[in-house]
Amino acid sequence: MSTTATRPKSEIVQGDPAPAKLPVATATDAPASDEGTVLNRRDAHLVITAGLGWPGLIAQAGRDLAETWTLRRLVWTLAFLDIKLRYRGSLLGPFWLTLSTGVMIAALGFVYSHLFKTDLHTYLPFLSLSLVLWNNFITATVTDGCVAYTTNNATIHAMRMPMSMHAARSVVRNVMVLAHSVIVIVIVFALEDTWPGRTAFMALPAFGLWLIDGMAVSLLLGGFCARFRDVPPIVASVMQIAFFVSPIIWSPAILKDRGIGVILLNWNPFYSLLQIMRAPLLNQMPSVATWDSALGYSAALLVISGLFFVRARSRIAFWV
Repeated sequence: MSTTATRPKSEIVQGDPAPAKLPVATATDAPASDEGTVLNRRDAHLVITAGLGWPGLIAQAGRDLAETWTLRRLVWTLAFLDIKLRYRGSLLGPFWLTLSTGVMIAALGFVYSHLFKTDLHTYLPFLSLSLVLWNNFITATVTDGCVAYTTNNATIHAMRMPMSMHAARSVVRNVMVLAHSVIVIVIVFALEDTWPGRTAFMALPAFGLWLIDGMAVSLLLGGFCARFRDVPPIVASVMQIAFFVSPIIWSPAILKDRGIGVILLNWNPFYSLLQIMRAPLLNQMPSVATWDSALGYSAALLVISGLFFVRARSRIAFWV
């Protein structure tokens, strides 16, 4: 058994290299800044940052969104692959959703036109627009936004990508689903010989607002549902309730002159956002009050979503 003698620390042997003198950073060398306490010296290479303030967090979130815009072609490619993988091995692929939507519109149109004593010629285009826009974009965007990060947890852990790209991927995917579901609306309009006029161009700014709102919802619910896994079922239940209390299968004219119509129409954000898109396609002009309501709800959503994304963006990778 061999023993190794230890040399006292204070003993210096001739020939040993002199210990390197490393620059030491002290708290008095640099003052505290808004982005945290920075310990730095002119000859030092180590910068210790205690934390970022709101200006730094907002700048990082802005760079994240800018990177997503730069990678927009990748977002479209990934969204297309999501749809392709979802219907892999299927004969009709995503058109199964289109076919099921058409059958649902035909069945509900026949039943509810008699139930509400409404002319089928006017009710069927209204119902087709409402169901396609609600089921294939609004509800799909909200529910997919809840799992925008959790379903891509492997990608988030494997490589560095902007967090907002996953939310944009969810929105673009539902835009593609809506695109091939428009076939049902075209068929119904052709059968009823009802075509939108020039007022249909008013749907373009409404759809642009929908895209912005869809992105905001995905950023907000994606991070919130990643932190609290009980939220997605709650959101699904809320959307199901909103389907029945919003004028989707029933016309808003039914409750226009009734007291409950003030709550279900004037204070319903889903009605305002749906009406600015649906009314122009039915040769109707949405009122100024409807546009004001839709813009007000959208502004509130953007503020809440923006504050949450700025605050929680750096933590999402630990939540998924």
